[in-house]
Amino acid sequence: QVQLVESGGGLVRPGGSLRLSCAASGSIFSRNTMSWYRQAPGKEREWVADINTGGITHYTDSVKGRFTISRDNAKNMVALQMDNLKPEDTAVFYCRGRDVLYGTLYWGKGTLVTVSS
Repeated sequence: QVQLVESGGGLVRPGGSLRLSCAASGSIFSRNTMSWYRQAPGKEREWVADINTGGITHYTDSVKGRFTISRDNAKNMVALQMDNLKPEDTAVFYCRGRDVLYGTLYWGKGTLVTVSS
C-alpha cells in the first residue's frame, strides 16, 4: 500500500514559480512510477509528467521546458518544480503512483494551484 499526500499549492502570479511535493508512505515507493496529473475547472483530469523507477521523465507538451519532475526514493518523495507559470496552469494537481509489479494505482487528494494576477 502507498498513501500519497500533496503539498505546495497556492496562488502565484503569471511568470512565477511553485514547487509541489508529494510525500509517500509505504515501503514500495521505489517500485512505483510516479506521475503528476491536473484537473482544471470544468475539464477532464490530464496527465502532466511522470518519472519511472529509473529516473526517466516524460512531460506533456504544454509544460515542456517549464516543469521538472524529480524523485527522492530515500525520502519517498516526488516533486514538481513549476516555472514560468501561466493562467492556464490553474488546476488541482494530483500525485499518482503506479506499482510496476502489480499495476496498482495510488492517488493523492490533490493540491490547488491558482495562477492569476
